[in-house]
Amino acid sequence: MAPRSFWKGYLKLSLVTCPVTMMPATTETEKLRFHTMNAKTGNRVVSHYVDSVTGKPLRDGDEVKGYPRGEDDFVLLDDDEIDSVALESTRTIEIEMFVPADSVGWIWYDKPHYLLPNDKVGEEAFSVIREAMQATGTVGISRVVLYRRERAVMLEPRGKGIVLWTLRYGDEVRREDEKFASVEDAKPEPDVMKLVTTLIKERTGPWEPSMAEDPVQAKLIDIIAAKKKGRKRPARSEMPTPDKSNVVSITDALKRSLAAEKKGKS
Repeated sequence: MAPRSFWKGYLKLSLVTCPVTMMPATTETEKLRFHTMNAKTGNRVVSHYVDSVTGKPLRDGDEVKGYPRGEDDFVLLDDDEIDSVALESTRTIEIEMFVPADSVGWIWYDKPHYLLPNDKVGEEAFSVIREAMQATGTVGISRVVLYRRERAVMLEPRGKGIVLWTLRYGDEVRREDEKFASVEDAKPEPDVMKLVTTLIKERTGPWEPSMAEDPVQAKLIDIIAAKKKGRKRPARSEMPTPDKSNVVSITDALKRSLAAEKKGKS
């Protein structure tokens, strides 16, 4: 079954407009979800907001946002004040500008979404915008309200559709040159490089989605299945501790690694 769209609106470039629909490119519906329970009664635990001073629970509608300006001193903002600074149109993705596709660093990428035309009439306009970006090697930059916040987004042509990436906010991104500044610019020895590249070639293969599977979830499913049948949960496996008593050179370690790789394949 095709996933239902969670956003419908319009894609606009100057005077060209077409209706589009969007859905997240990833999903967490298969992830296990747990409730917090009372171990003594087996009942679910519920949470309530309470006043930190009076200890009294809040009534519906009493909650507002608070920005700290001093100790125990806040500027209060209600939902209407926060919503007043949002985009005037939350249903139009107007492409404001284009940038070279390779100029947007990976660290700015946040969440991917599939964007596609919402009717046959708009397919031509959608295709023209997509193919023009593909031909010029560019991606579109726009803004739209998603997840209750205005976000910068990047539109990337991909196959028959467009992938819309929400972009991280500027204050969320840390500069890599500052973080890597303390790393020495050392050049490895040629013989060591040769051994490492050989080891990489031995372990190189095609990408498969199974490489990104979640082994923890699989083990949790086994524990749940065992408890449903009244069996004891599987014994916890201990992680091996690296042996630091026998320190060898990196060259010796690489040679042993290559020998183990070849032995394993044979």
